[in-house]
Amino acid sequence: MYSKSDLKVIIQGIGQPLGQTHAALMKAYGTNVVAGISPGMGGQTIEEIPIFDMVEQALPEVGPVDASVIFVPPYLVLDAAKEAIAAGIRQIIITSAGVPPLDMVTLVRKAEATDTLVIGPSSPGVIVPGKVLLGTYPAEFYTPGPVGLISRSGTLSYEIARELTEAGIGQSICVGIGGDSIVGSSFQQWLQILEEDDKTEVIVLVGEIGGAGEEAAARYIDEAIDKPVIVYVAGIHAPKGRRLGHAGAIITAGLVGDVGAEVGTPESKIAAFKDVKVPVAERPSQIPELVKKVLKKSGHKKK
Repeated sequence: MYSKSDLKVIIQGIGQPLGQTHAALMKAYGTNVVAGISPGMGGQTIEEIPIFDMVEQALPEVGPVDASVIFVPPYLVLDAAKEAIAAGIRQIIITSAGVPPLDMVTLVRKAEATDTLVIGPSSPGVIVPGKVLLGTYPAEFYTPGPVGLISRSGTLSYEIARELTEAGIGQSICVGIGGDSIVGSSFQQWLQILEEDDKTEVIVLVGEIGGAGEEAAARYIDEAIDKPVIVYVAGIHAPKGRRLGHAGAIITAGLVGDVGAEVGTPESKIAAFKDVKVPVAERPSQIPELVKKVLKKSGHKKK
């Protein structure tokens, strides 16, 4: 999908301050933003982007749309996403944080029924360096190259991308799956996408405390991923029971009774990756060194 030169994108919530700011940045990056949606602002323009009151009013004017980037307040996300799905849009990126969990359960079920890829909530979106920016990534940190980057944390992914870029290593696709407790797409889905992407030679996965997504990703890597994967898990010093930043970033202990293990802790996640022989960086600055070793071993030639 991201190889399409004419990828058509709408922005729901373009009237919000963040929507307006990032609409301009996405357009300046070269993203084909064809319309903005903001009830009550229909007929106006922002950054020469035409605005419509509803998605269904925009499509007859701009034609089929590939993706929507949502900037509306969290309690309006479900309605905005359902409106996009009803209009046939099959990729939805939710930047808003703190979407009500029951709304996300409803949205995930709707997405599964319509084969829609939902990224987020609390996601910086997707960037294909040099091609397309969908979300809030600081584009100056990213350059084209062979590393696919998946992260729950937006700011950590910015830092790691910058470390890679400064080390002369570019990125193929970077995605933030989001930091809320319930998110639309999983590490496994994006591992598979990067496994099938011709431009990706190495995958960097950035996890954090809370949930069991990293443990599930480790099992999936062992079973289904052939490309080399390097991992960093944030939160090694985080105290149990205290929420840090993301809604999903909270350690809950002792939930896997039959094996006596704890899930959600950094120790559990790191152990899961080490068990399947995935290298784990101790700090973000180690990742470029680990990536270079993998690329050298695979015979990668810098272009």
